[in-house]
Amino acid sequence: MLNVAIVGFGLSGRYLQAPFFIANPNFNLKTIATSQAVGEVYAGVSQAKNLEEILADESIDLVSIASPNATHFDYAKKALLANKHVLVEKPFTATAKEAEELIALAKKQQKVLSVFQNRRFDSDFMTVKKLIESGVLGKIHTFEIHFERFKPTLNPKKWKEISGPANGIIYDLGSHIIDQTLCLFGKPNAFFGDVFTEREGSLIDDAFRINLDYGQMQVLLCSSLLVENEGPRYIIKGDKASFYKYGIDVQEDHLKAGLMPKMEGFGVEPIENQGVLNDEIKIETEVGNWDILFQNLYEAIAEGKELLIKPEEVLEQIRIIEGVRKIL
Repeated sequence: MLNVAIVGFGLSGRYLQAPFFIANPNFNLKTIATSQAVGEVYAGVSQAKNLEEILADESIDLVSIASPNATHFDYAKKALLANKHVLVEKPFTATAKEAEELIALAKKQQKVLSVFQNRRFDSDFMTVKKLIESGVLGKIHTFEIHFERFKPTLNPKKWKEISGPANGIIYDLGSHIIDQTLCLFGKPNAFFGDVFTEREGSLIDDAFRINLDYGQMQVLLCSSLLVENEGPRYIIKGDKASFYKYGIDVQEDHLKAGLMPKMEGFGVEPIENQGVLNDEIKIETEVGNWDILFQNLYEAIAEGKELLIKPEEVLEQIRIIEGVRKIL
């Protein structure tokens, strides 16, 4: 069993990660670094004041960095230097140079370093991946992902609305759908895009469009916080069939509602959100399962198995994000 410490107790630390560490018997969630009252939410989990207090605990095997984006590089580096295995919430880093430094340091320290790209194990994405691999769509020529929400008011978490390293929607929602695209198709031949600001009073980019060139297949990735009536999340067109998928994975909503991983119904999407093949054939949605990431992380640390979320793969994602922002 691995002793785990989480740094940060916001959305990711409290709802998206802690429940999985608790539900998986291979982990012992020992400590969370936060100013909030941890014991009221997770009985038996101790509370630390800061990262340094966690790093001083020799019993901690794995440190999960779930703190604000701008701290990811510095905190991950300190944890690796303290001989801890590290899981970093997305975005991995603000720059490719920082990502390269962490990757090299992890190898030097002989520690496992991974990134919390949990949406590789969303119900909708796993369904899309399975469908593509089946060959039923034929040769794909058009692939689109739309990660859109309606949140016209500024985020109450002030650090998310400040212009700075690793802030903005392309680092937030963009990191997920760029990662999904790279997972499916690998490195593109070329890319271009725009980030822009739509909400009144916003100081960060809160929308983007990215085009990825894969030769005969073109990929479009879009995000905005001002889309009230959402269209399809995935649009895939091949020379044999087309597929449209509405809705989004429900694991986050389930966790916020108090449903824990492995409980009955967890990760099961409403049947009305099933994707449609050729406008008529309903495709059963896979069950969302972020625990795949956590179980694989344990196996990589304890048994030396291959990581599913390799930091080298996420490095390419950061290069694309940097590239799009520099194109402006």
